[in-house]
Amino acid sequence: MLTVGSLFSGIGGLDLGLERAGMTVRWQSEIDPYACKILKKHWPEVPNHGDIKQIDWRTVELVDVICGGYPCQPFSTAGKRRGTDDPRHLWPWVRDAISALRPRYAILENVRGHLSMGGTTVIGELAEIGYDAEWRVVSAAGLGAPHRRDRLIIMAYPNSQGWQGRIWPQEIVSTFSGFDLSGAHCGWGDNWKSEPEVGRVADGVSHRVDRLRGLGNAVVPQVAEYIGRLVMAAELDNAQT
Repeated sequence: MLTVGSLFSGIGGLDLGLERAGMTVRWQSEIDPYACKILKKHWPEVPNHGDIKQIDWRTVELVDVICGGYPCQPFSTAGKRRGTDDPRHLWPWVRDAISALRPRYAILENVRGHLSMGGTTVIGELAEIGYDAEWRVVSAAGLGAPHRRDRLIIMAYPNSQGWQGRIWPQEIVSTFSGFDLSGAHCGWGDNWKSEPEVGRVADGVSHRVDRLRGLGNAVVPQVAEYIGRLVMAAELDNAQT
């Protein structure tokens, strides 16, 4: 069973999906007060190391997988795209965590706009610390969701592993390059329910803004589960070579 360290954990979308794929979350890192409450509720025994800038990685448990969706604002086409000039540009701390802990896999998530700003830098810096990487733009709609939610997923592994396999299945590469992948193809078509008939005005919902922000920032768990299963399959292939 692969163990996971979660960065920028949010409300745990990546964590939940990877656990569904058969992994175990051993620690998290999150500072948003509301998100921290959600993590504590669902992972009460998992330590939250807090601010990534303040973590001494020498004191953190080694894990097989590091996952995280570092802040997208520096790269998003919906913002000013200030890149490295944005104070929310936290990729360097993610790089330092990977370099220090040397996980067998790193699963990184960001917006599609990261492809045209900053993405190649991330790939290059992963190579500098000894990691090969594969990446695809994955849409939640590709797994049957009723919305697109395109996200760049980078999956990296040490080049010292000495294997020439691929994490992304070759037969669906074209699918992730722009063609729709139906939920039925994945066997998950029944996992998505139609939107319930509810009113458009919600009164008295506690922490409504926090909840919406948490959901907006989260990785769809079904997508994270699918990615986790690809990693688990790659791990099996790697063990057999």
